[in-house]
Amino acid sequence: MSSTTSHFVVLAEFRIKEGQVPAFLALAHNDANESLANEEGCLAFDVLTPEGSDNLVVLHEVYRDRAAFEHHMQMPHYAPFKEGSAPLLVDEPSVRFFYTAIRPE
Repeated sequence: MSSTTSHFVVLAEFRIKEGQVPAFLALAHNDANESLANEEGCLAFDVLTPEGSDNLVVLHEVYRDRAAFEHHMQMPHYAPFKEGSAPLLVDEPSVRFFYTAIRPE
């Protein structure tokens, strides 16, 4: 990979309703596994639970570029995650987009 390549990174934070974390994690892990197995542009997809927080889940996703992320949202495994997780959430997720910083030569 060239040092000038920048990847598209998604950090999505979900606050989960009490008692719904296992159901949410099942949906999130399925989305992650399907993305990594079936999307060439998905380079990493981590499901994270922060230390000291029982009801917060963070998805850390890395895509080749923004187009690969847009493609991800059209995949058959995305809709069940989006629709299935909505009733498990306290509120709308916080989603932030980044590009990996290019290292100077």
